[in-house]
Amino acid sequence: MKNLADSEKQVGDAHVNSKHVCLCLSIHQPIRLNRAFPYERAKRMAEGASLMDRYFDDKLNQEVFTKFLKKCYNPTLNALLEMINSTEESEKPFKLSLCLSGLFVEQAIKYNPELIELLRKLVSTKHVEILGGNYYHSLASVYPGDMMEFIEQVRQHRELMKKLFGMEPNVFENTGLIYNDSVAKAVERVGYEGILTEEVDYVLEWKSPNYVYSSPGDKGLKLLFRHHRLSDDIRFRFSNNTWDEFPLTAEKFCNWLAATPGDVISIALEIETFGEYNSEDTGIFEFLKYLPIEIAKRDNLRWSMPTEIIRNVQTTGTIIVPEVRTISWADNKDMSLWLENSMQRISFDKILNLAPYIKEINDAGITKIWRLFQQSDHPLYMSTKESVDLTQPYYSHYSSPAEAFAVFNSAYTDFEGKVATIVQRIRKSKIQQTSTGSYS
Repeated sequence: MKNLADSEKQVGDAHVNSKHVCLCLSIHQPIRLNRAFPYERAKRMAEGASLMDRYFDDKLNQEVFTKFLKKCYNPTLNALLEMINSTEESEKPFKLSLCLSGLFVEQAIKYNPELIELLRKLVSTKHVEILGGNYYHSLASVYPGDMMEFIEQVRQHRELMKKLFGMEPNVFENTGLIYNDSVAKAVERVGYEGILTEEVDYVLEWKSPNYVYSSPGDKGLKLLFRHHRLSDDIRFRFSNNTWDEFPLTAEKFCNWLAATPGDVISIALEIETFGEYNSEDTGIFEFLKYLPIEIAKRDNLRWSMPTEIIRNVQTTGTIIVPEVRTISWADNKDMSLWLENSMQRISFDKILNLAPYIKEINDAGITKIWRLFQQSDHPLYMSTKESVDLTQPYYSHYSSPAEAFAVFNSAYTDFEGKVATIVQRIRKSKIQQTSTGSYS
């Protein structure tokens, strides 16, 4: 993200013992498959529906988006704007970063354009940094091969952020904080300086997540690690009245921050933490609004954005994460939430198998449909893990993982047939052109 010079100077001039509190909120809303597709297939063929209308449920998408808009997006973003405006002249102004998936942005533009204007207003304060991401919130970063599909989705997202906000992001946040050394190299190729990922004990070993590290290589991408316990104290435990620290107040939380050693504490959450996972009547918005007040009382804490941190805080070592040890913030901190059972693996392989034909067709509309099938939400709904990510019920509209797989498989198989027909037509046309040319 550009135009951070003033903020960076402020961070650079900060007291040497100041810890940087880095709040990162991610916002994604999937484009859901039509749950009735297997039963309405013949009807939709007869009606001549577009491929988007054929496979995806626009009515449901709008209903869910509107629900989240009322309960979560509007109240949270307005609260953040109020917190920024009320502290911007203080010694410790409130700051944060946002990572918006391309699919969330598409739906916001379609269903509530005023939300985009609210986001622009937040960014215009210069106290909100927009992070880079994966446009389709897909698992493309773990596809085997040259990473080009992932890179294309990352570039598409970066271009969208530049178009919306007039600046290019500098720090990247992958789907589910998925990370390995290959992801770092690919993200660096696109032009990023840093990446946010998950604190994982078997990766960091004795090292603390509260410092800036770098990826392998001559230049090396700067690495920020999400503090999973402090983040999940808000995300999962805030409303849990059986938790031994219940109730969680802003004062108590900031005491924990102040007592935590290190240079930086990254608190990364989905925006649904506010208003959805923790409803308004739990006091979650009051907790959020009091955080800047409590931070201001503590000499060793200050708010900072990711780019400010990676440009002003020295790295303390290199972290190596080979592909076989890929990490994420989900469940067991690996890829098992998305790729453990046979339903998920079959769906993943079907996505990969179609890739060369999608490239052969080279049509923007067909490519988009294929990438919508890549959304990480689809395999998430198919997960059968007992300790499955607790946010799944908020997103899934299926009765079971088996139904999620049945709907995906039915729709995708139909799409494969469409792709095969187009490929045959293209190849036939090329043969005819070659044949005509040989006799001319």
